[in-house]
Amino acid sequence: MCRKGMGKKMRTGTEIIKVSSRTMPKLSAGAIAAIIREGGKAEVQAVGAGAANQGIKAVAIARTYMKAENVDLICRPAFAQIEIEGVERTAISLLVEKAIPEDAHELL
Repeated sequence: MCRKGMGKKMRTGTEIIKVSSRTMPKLSAGAIAAIIREGGKAEVQAVGAGAANQGIKAVAIARTYMKAENVDLICRPAFAQIEIEGVERTAISLLVEKAIPEDAHELL
């Protein structure tokens, strides 16, 4: 007999998901949702306009996936310096995490 939550590894910290202009947003969205479901945070990294577009679509799709479970997501965009083939590049970083419900703000 398996109870809900048993047998699943809980994630801690932030996991990086790298996207490109050829990334399929639905696949990245599934990865984001899985990380959030397991208690972690996802950092979507994109270099270039096409990659940023795919990353933003992935976050939007992940948000719809999680809405079915009554979970909302927040996204915090930032710039990040990453290294690609020995060259430092500026990437758009989208930190995705579970939103705190509005009624929980009263408890903080």
